[in-house]
Amino acid sequence: MPIWDIFCRVIDNHGDLGVCLRLARDLAARGQQARLWCDDLSALNWMQPEAVPGLSCHHWDQAIEAAPGDVVLETFGCELPSAFVVAMATRPTRSAWINLEYLSAESYVERSHGLKSPQFSGPGAGLDKWFFYPGFTARTGGLLREPGLIDAAISHHGDAWLAARGWQRQPGERVLSLFAYPQAPLDEFLEALGPGWLLLLCPGAPQTALPPLLRPGQRALALPYLSQQDYDRLLWSCDLNLVRGEDSFVRAQWAGQPMLWQIYFQDDGAHAAKLDAFLDLSLDLSLDGADPAWASRWRALSRAWNGLSDWTPACAEALRERSAAVGQARSWRARLGMQEDLTSQLMAFARHASGG
Repeated sequence: MPIWDIFCRVIDNHGDLGVCLRLARDLAARGQQARLWCDDLSALNWMQPEAVPGLSCHHWDQAIEAAPGDVVLETFGCELPSAFVVAMATRPTRSAWINLEYLSAESYVERSHGLKSPQFSGPGAGLDKWFFYPGFTARTGGLLREPGLIDAAISHHGDAWLAARGWQRQPGERVLSLFAYPQAPLDEFLEALGPGWLLLLCPGAPQTALPPLLRPGQRALALPYLSQQDYDRLLWSCDLNLVRGEDSFVRAQWAGQPMLWQIYFQDDGAHAAKLDAFLDLSLDLSLDGADPAWASRWRALSRAWNGLSDWTPACAEALRERSAAVGQARSWRARLGMQEDLTSQLMAFARHASGG
């Protein structure tokens, strides 16, 4: 049974750990042995409260005492412990060393995916490091998608699931989930949203900041931390999902419901190009039933939500046009579903990187 070592550091949010945990769990479900190494495992108490066969989780510092596995994933440029790299270099059969990069729709991803970086100095001298890029096109590493995920989302009974947790909608009410960074323009969004909405607020700053801003006809409930499986069910149950970062961003696309993405802010403004690249792909007019006028309004809404343009009447119009938004979400999900999933691609890539 192949052993996978997955290294992750928690910087300022738990999104990187969320991606790594989903990947490790998927690898374990496919018969691999996954070891997750992280410098802050506290979030696992709610992300994954139950043990998973084939998956073990360890503190980062314990890695120096471990023999490297068959595949070593250095996620998001976290830099492996030097002693562990030395052990990789002296292993009789060298580990496949792969750097799993951040997700982006930008064109450089296709150019960079699958490249090799020979190590000529340092603790890993003589090893090759390979770069694996998730993405939205056939020339990338794809997206995390467990077998049966789309079918599970389609067959999910959202209203019953919400009601069982005391989060049921009132007659005629729509429901949205909101997971956002502190700088989210909540006041402008609520004004554009209008009445008839129940807002389910994921843990974070908006749980405190949003309720005083509610307009007539809007309600809000603060949610507890959810396991990753229950967070997926929340996304499947809502009429609109506001997500942030990478992990929730990908899961919202598999939900097949309209989605607004708040991208991670970067001081140099690089987040603007990253957002526009995704909008260019996901609002592609070749998608079934795509409406150019609606796509333009949804782009305006997405940019306003990310502080990149002004709030205009077009933003409110985009939120009211549910049929167009649902059509785009379903068509985009179907297109993404035609790609081979990330875990399958990564397993094949690891065999190539190890010379198998």
